[in-house]
Amino acid sequence: MRNGRTEAPARELWPRWLPAVVIAGAFVLDVATQGGVNTFPLLAAAPGVAASVLSLGGTIATGVAVNLVGLALVYLEREPVRQDVAAFSSLVLLTVIAAVLNVQLTWNRQQLRTSREVAAAVQHAVLPDPPRRVGRLSVASRYEVAHEEAAIGGDLFAIHETDHGIRMLIADVRGKGLEAVRTVNALLGSFHEACHHRPDLPGVVRQLEDRMQEVIRRSSGAEAESFATAVVAELPPDYSGLRIVNRGHAAPLLVRGGRVTPLTPSTPSLPLGLGLLHGDDVVVDLFDPPAGATLVLFTDGINEARDADGVFFDPVPVLSRPLPADPDAVLDAVLRAVLRHTGGDLQDDAALFAATLDE
Repeated sequence: MRNGRTEAPARELWPRWLPAVVIAGAFVLDVATQGGVNTFPLLAAAPGVAASVLSLGGTIATGVAVNLVGLALVYLEREPVRQDVAAFSSLVLLTVIAAVLNVQLTWNRQQLRTSREVAAAVQHAVLPDPPRRVGRLSVASRYEVAHEEAAIGGDLFAIHETDHGIRMLIADVRGKGLEAVRTVNALLGSFHEACHHRPDLPGVVRQLEDRMQEVIRRSSGAEAESFATAVVAELPPDYSGLRIVNRGHAAPLLVRGGRVTPLTPSTPSLPLGLGLLHGDDVVVDLFDPPAGATLVLFTDGINEARDADGVFFDPVPVLSRPLPADPDAVLDAVLRAVLRHTGGDLQDDAALFAATLDE
């Protein structure tokens, strides 16, 4: 989905052919060996295979086909005998069992689908898509879910245009599930409030740290040990420079014309929740974003994605190629590359956010 969460790919259709392949294989094997090989186990397996990949009607149809094929094979070889009644009764019983299993599997899938839909709705309610235009910025975002069964994650991003400039946030809360969502919601609310009421960037970061500390104090168990890596960025009203505070997060990238500049913090800092901020402890780095440049921010689901050999993904090479000055094109290029690197599966949820300054 553009400017939002990427939808899960459709389920592959090839498994639906497995029952037919099993039946055809049994028939061919029996004919080729002139009944010298007992193909009854193969025929008996077909309804069970169908139960997991076909509908209830398809499962029953597979059972009927198995019985017809079995009967045809008997007539091709010899006259039916009384012992065949037990064999065909077993096929009928297996078909009934497969039908019952199919009903149960269908119910379980429906429950899982409902859970995913609810999780996606909760995630979208907590983390709505940002606007496509903010001041002189074109904006795009992506949220890539690593596991369909766990659609609620702790990644977040936000952007607000205020009297103090345009302020952006990307963060990754430790953990998953409802505990992480509560922390995400708290940080997003605090960021929204701080953006409009704090005149400087250090004040915004201090308010986020205070909110994170409050969440930890009111929590128990794993949530009480939570923290969040974060990047808070600010473009002043005159777009004269990009101010960034990095709290233990992956360095943002500034992309323009095939050139990538990592915006590495001058001083490493602890994530939100691992240290109280006082006085001038908030280090603000200043960068100069040229017109047409794209600021790319991402969570560790991107830079810590590994291939089959355990090698981490590096977004710099793909962003060093000529790309349009368009945040959607930039994020699409990163996602395509990281999915190729991992073989199509991410190990962790990934949030990406990009903003291009108009030329």
